[in-house]
Amino acid sequence: MTHIHYHIVPHDGGYAYKLGNVFSEPFATHDAALRAAKRAAAEQRVPGDTTIIQWQDNQGKWHTETSAGNDRPEADVID
Repeated sequence: MTHIHYHIVPHDGGYAYKLGNVFSEPFATHDAALRAAKRAAAEQRVPGDTTIIQWQDNQGKWHTETSAGNDRPEADVID
């Protein structure tokens, strides 16, 4: 099972949560960013529908694959 970590970081004059190299919108306070990150982490665990997804890699190549609705990552927040 995949495990992902959201991090709370200073960003754009406030705070944001970050996953990999992607930032959320900025929040005025650390606590607001932390609450939002905890919500996002909880939503990662919710099962969905099995569906076909398409995505483009760093080389510009497109991929098509099946995403199982019950294959959800473990997610947490590192403050």
